[in-house]
Amino acid sequence: MVTTGKSTGAVLSWERRPGGRRGGAVTDTRDDWGLGGSTLVVAFEGWNDAGEAASTAVSTLRDQLGLVTIIEVEPEDYFDYQFNRPVIGFDDNGDRVLTWPGAALSGAEDRSEGIHVLLGTEPSRGWKAFAEEALDAISVAGIERIVFLGAMLADVPHTRPISVFASSENASVRDRFDLERSSYEGPVGIISVLADAAERAGIPTVSIWASVPHYVHNAPSPKATLALIERLEDFIDVEVERGSLVEDADAWEKGIDALASDDDDMSAYIEQLEQARDTVDSPEASGDAIAEEFEKYLRKRDGDPPPAP
Repeated sequence: MVTTGKSTGAVLSWERRPGGRRGGAVTDTRDDWGLGGSTLVVAFEGWNDAGEAASTAVSTLRDQLGLVTIIEVEPEDYFDYQFNRPVIGFDDNGDRVLTWPGAALSGAEDRSEGIHVLLGTEPSRGWKAFAEEALDAISVAGIERIVFLGAMLADVPHTRPISVFASSENASVRDRFDLERSSYEGPVGIISVLADAAERAGIPTVSIWASVPHYVHNAPSPKATLALIERLEDFIDVEVERGSLVEDADAWEKGIDALASDDDDMSAYIEQLEQARDTVDSPEASGDAIAEEFEKYLRKRDGDPPPAP
């Protein structure tokens, strides 16, 4: 990473990081969430950011707190420019400038405690080195805990509250916030790589994921952004201002309603999703009933695939 002149000090190597260790399991489980140090909130554009929900939530927090860039990634090390191309545009002075893909750690200028954010584009390569550099910067910034935000495309209806799942690999954190441990197995993004590295270095983490309706995947999802912000507030000592997000979320839902009203196949598909969601959410729902409804939904989906948006 490249310092911007506002960093609090030189980046430490892994071996010199206080409490750091290379590989292996965490041996000291912390239970001091929220006590001292700073909390880091992380999101990356790309694979981890359906509907731009996570990146919008973190940028909203950064802008509200007036955080400034402390350290930036050197893009040459981690990005394939044919995959993540630089963008040209005009700056505030009317000059044409190139903006390169990257990521930046931001924090308050006048204090080390409070909130930091790490926001940017998911790297194209060098994830192990990226995670190691990120942990170096985290150590220098006095960060004691990390909240990761993500959003994924899912078979969920836009007309119901956005499903949000929070988990932690740290047993103490799970006990404190009544969280589950994720049972997911499969491909992961940079968020999971950083979370694993942080836990191995003794830094407790929480991951929060929102489910975004896959049939509107091309549009930003302010409703999912709101859901992430509401859950995030359970883990940070900050109330995030909503701004126009509430009105934007309402307009988003009404816009999809209007599209569905002109498409019988899309309306029928959304109704299937609503029935499945309502069955799962009902107070009397049993495990067998949920499984039966899910199997029914899968049979319908296989026989009549959802329409393209």
